Order: sequence, then structure tokens, then C-alpha cells
Amino acid sequence: MFELFVSMVKEEWRLHATIFGSASFALFPVLIFAIAFMGSFLLPLFRTVIPAGTLATLVFALFALLGLMVGAFGLLGREVMNRRFGHMSLIAYSSRSLPLSERRIFATFVVKDVVYYFFLWILPFVIGFGVASPFIGVAPATPFLLALTLSLSFLTGLAFAFFFSTLYAWSKWLLAAAAVVLLIAAAAAYGAGYHDAAGLYPPLRLFVDFTAGWLAVSLLLIVVPFAISLAAITTEYREAQRRFTDKFSSLAARFRNFRSPALTAKDLIDLSRSGGGVGQTIFSFLLPLGLIWLFLTLLSTLIPGPGVYLVFSLLTGVVASTMYTWITEFDTFSTYAFLPLDASAVMHSKVTTFSVLQTIPVAFLALVAFGSGQLLFLVPGIVLCLAISFYALAVITWLAGLTPNVLIYNPRVLGLFFLAVGPVLLVLIALSFLDPFYSFAAALLAIPVWFLLPRSERKWASWEHTTY
Repeated sequence: MFELFVSMVKEEWRLHATIFGSASFALFPVLIFAIAFMGSFLLPLFRTVIPAGTLATLVFALFALLGLMVGAFGLLGREVMNRRFGHMSLIAYSSRSLPLSERRIFATFVVKDVVYYFFLWILPFVIGFGVASPFIGVAPATPFLLALTLSLSFLTGLAFAFFFSTLYAWSKWLLAAAAVVLLIAAAAAYGAGYHDAAGLYPPLRLFVDFTAGWLAVSLLLIVVPFAISLAAITTEYREAQRRFTDKFSSLAARFRNFRSPALTAKDLIDLSRSGGGVGQTIFSFLLPLGLIWLFLTLLSTLIPGPGVYLVFSLLTGVVASTMYTWITEFDTFSTYAFLPLDASAVMHSKVTTFSVLQTIPVAFLALVAFGSGQLLFLVPGIVLCLAISFYALAVITWLAGLTPNVLIYNPRVLGLFFLAVGPVLLVLIALSFLDPFYSFAAALLAIPVWFLLPRSERKWASWEHTTY
């Protein structure tokens, strides 16, 4: 099993190094350390704008989401891996060619993910905070407690991602039923008066009040989903033969007023036929935002007035900006190299498709506003969402062109992205706290969007291969 573990770690490293470059990927933990170290000195400033409980909740929610995204990649990435890395045969899918059982491979894969991402994300973050802690008056034991509880938060997200993936492999209806049960349980807890996020989320409760009982609950929340996933693992995805009608002609005609109607139609068909449209919407949009909404509503006593909905609208915009990665992950520019197209034309079509997909967050925010009684603030919320979404898109296209995946593990690109987007988010959150209708100031982001997007297309017009 150790030999299998080492092989999987090497495979993970080679996959990332191939995409992002060995040097860039190796420097990624250094960037996380630097962000945590410098961010620690800004904590006193953040506390004047955002309550300490809200900051802690957001950090733990981010690490839980990280676990969800890492665990969901295997489910969501099957089509992507086939299209972009079809020549590769990952060890995780080799149970029929190796003298090893599916459970042994899966168990090793889980251990690999835990160890690999602990050193990649959690440890650099905790070390950065720990080095800064003596200078900001933090107790010496706090970094060690943070290392434990953030690891548990990450593992909780990872465990539930594998659990949901297993349910999906057996039946989509099982997955839907599990989601309904979780929503009912959350609503019942909230209705019963449990409005404290720390009291409902064991890793965060453990950070606030460390006891053996809460440690046991946190471990059970991880072990039980993992055990069920391991016991019920299956690689037999039920695939029926599918036949598709011609959607291209009607879609291209519908977008005929756009500059590249054929390419936009192709992107939407790719999303639809690969299952990415539904799968990505559920796992990369609705699930993360559902978790964020749960945490924010539990903090409603700390966030003034409609602040919960407006902050949620901003975070919806951040998540919505990742839709650009949905429509660039199914192909590379080499797919278009034999056509009379340059990279700028392809990028323009991707931006057009991205604009069409923004109807999803707008509809979602409308439903949330209706369900939470915040219809009065729907328009400010939509302005915040679309402003930050298109602004983040403009930054992404300028920095990464048609390869937004380099944002994840390229220190230079990720650092510049944080510097461009982070302060804007903080300013907009502060304005929404002062007065909900100050949120319309977000419309000023149309200026950098209008400036950056066409220049991004010209910048990457002659681009053919990844040069990071």
C-alpha cells in the first residue's frame, strides 16, 4: 500500500507540474504562507469591518469548500480528463489492470489526497499564521489548534464529496434524496433556534471550545461518510446509449447577433452533452453557495440588516466568475488551430458564453431574495454579483487568457489575482454594511471591465501554447 501511495503522490505532482510548470507549482505553498503571514497583520483592521466570528466562519467554510472541490474533481473531471488528458491512465482507474481491489486503491487515494493537500494548503497557511502570531498577540497554542481544526474542516468537505460521489455512482435519485435530507436537517436546526455557526459545525466549535466530546463528533463526521464510501464504492457508472438531436443550428441562429455565434453554440452544447452543465451547476455553484448561505444566515445576529444577503450576493459573484473555467476546461486552443481563428476570437466566444451563463446566478439570487424576504434588495444584490463576476472575469482573462486553471497553483498569477480582487471585495462589503444602496457603487467596476476585456483579447491574440 505504501508503494501505491508513493506512486499516486508522484502522479499527482507530475499532473500539476505538467499543467502549471514544476517551479511555479513548487512555489505555491510559499505563496499561501505569504498570504497567511501578511493577512494576519491585517486582522485588527478586518475586525473593525467584519466581526471576528464572521472571519473565523469564512476561513473554516473556505477549507471545507476546498475539501469539497478536491473530492469532487474525480466525479466532475471524467469528461475533462478524457478530452484533455485522454492519453493518460490514472492509477485510480486501474483496478481492472492491476492486481489490487477497488477498495484498496480508493483507500490509498483518500490517504494521498489528505497528505498531499495538507502539505500544499493547510500547513503553509498555519505556518504563516503561526510565524505572525507573536506579533499580533495570539496565544502560542492557537496555531496548533488551528492546524488540527482546519484539517478536520478540510477532511469534512472531502469526506462528504466522496460520499456524494458514491451516491451519484449508484443513483442520481439517491444523491437528490441525500441533499433534501441535509436541507431539511439544516432548516430544522435553524428553526429550533440553533443560530450559532460554531455550535452547528463541529470543527469550528472545536476551535472555539476544545473538548473531547466535540473532537469525537468531528471525527465521526469524517469517518462515517468515508466508511460508507469505501464500503459502497463502485466504478460501474450506468451509462445508457444516448442520441442527440441537432441543437447547433437553433442555438447558432439564436446567437446570430453575437460576434461568434457558432463557437458560443458549441460551448453550450459541450456543457450540455458532457453533463457539465448540470453537474457543475450543482457541485461547483449551488453546493458551495448553499454552504456559504447556511454559514451567513447563522451569523445574521452579527451582520447588520440586509448585510447577509448583500455579502452573499458578492460571494455569489465570486463563485459565478469561475464559470469561465467551466467553458475553457473542455478543450484547448490546439482544437481550433486548424481553423482560421486566433486566440482572441476563441476568447471572445468564451466570454460571450460566460455572459449567457450569468443568467444562472441572477435567477439563483432572485430565488434566495424571494425565500428570505429580501426582495427589496434584489437589484442591489444583482448589481454586486454581476459587477464582481465580470470584474473577476476581466482580471482572469488578462492574467491567464484561455487557461484560467493556472490561477489555482501559479503563485504569480494567483497573487496578482488576489491583489486585484481582494481589496475590491472588502471595500464593497464595507459599503454594503454602511448602506445597502451604496452597493450601486459596484457599477463603477464596468470601467476596468470595459478597459481590460478587449485588451486581454489583443494580448493573447498570438498565443498558441501555455508558456507559464
